[in-house]
Amino acid sequence: MKKILIIGTGGTIASKPSADGLTPDLDSKQLIDSIPSISDICDVDCIQAFSLDSTNVRPEHWLILAEIITENYDRYDGFVITHGTDTMAYTAAGLSYLIQNSKKPIVLTGAQKPIGEEITDAKRNMIDALIYAVDEGSHGVVIVFSGAVICGTRARKNYSKRFMAFGSINFPELARVEDGRVIRYVPEPYSGETVFYDNLNANVGLLKLTPGMRNDVMRYAIDRYDGLVVESFGVGGLPEYSDFYQQIKRAVERRKLIVMTTQVPNEGSDLSVYRVGSILKNSLRVLEAHDMTSEAVLAKLMWVLGETDDFDRAEALFYRPVHHDTLFR
Repeated sequence: MKKILIIGTGGTIASKPSADGLTPDLDSKQLIDSIPSISDICDVDCIQAFSLDSTNVRPEHWLILAEIITENYDRYDGFVITHGTDTMAYTAAGLSYLIQNSKKPIVLTGAQKPIGEEITDAKRNMIDALIYAVDEGSHGVVIVFSGAVICGTRARKNYSKRFMAFGSINFPELARVEDGRVIRYVPEPYSGETVFYDNLNANVGLLKLTPGMRNDVMRYAIDRYDGLVVESFGVGGLPEYSDFYQQIKRAVERRKLIVMTTQVPNEGSDLSVYRVGSILKNSLRVLEAHDMTSEAVLAKLMWVLGETDDFDRAEALFYRPVHHDTLFR
């Protein structure tokens, strides 16, 4: 029987009502005690990394989780992280860059309703996560939620309340867990070595452009961040009614990394299509996200800047695919 380490972080799955609303209260051992049938799936150990509403989870917490997994990597066959849903996609992306090409599964799951409520998705998600974690074909960082197995670099929370909360953006679901078995859609033969990283530069921001935005908003962000992800409109570009282009030019001259992406969920960016994008793409050394999610772009830029501030190396690292994060070559 395989041995799995369950890492608790708080979130809705572990919450109880308080005078101010739901708040994390249960640790990972208490969660497991609520589901006796887990003993039929695998042997488990439990550890509590922290106990937070995931709204409060930050890159420093991704590093804590990566450290726990790295230190215990040789002792377990897989890892299941119980996590709040609100920032789960960011954490999944962050771990995908901190632990690359993992031969063992690193599964994030959670719930839209606390495990103690009469109607809850918590028990199903926990069981599904463990079933996936012990399956022979499982490896890498994934989210298992409402039966879906989603690559950690492709996940996004699409619904705030319904149980089917997460979707896979610009990439198919890797598998589904149905009736106690794993049905795979994307074969993932493992090869190579697992690579662990322990550094991020979290001084990275994300700016969503809006019609009529004042240019000093972009100036403020550029001045304060080492890297900036700019969510533009459609397939990408910069408005011409202000000095946004000059702001980006100034940032590039100051050796800041700028990534252009789109706020449209599906199909990605292509700066070459319209004049507002092609001028930027052809004249300034900016990066383009293409089909990546904003969650993955933000996490990847933190990882890249944690490795280097040299543009040539940063560009090579950013465009190197990691765990299906982009289909662009």
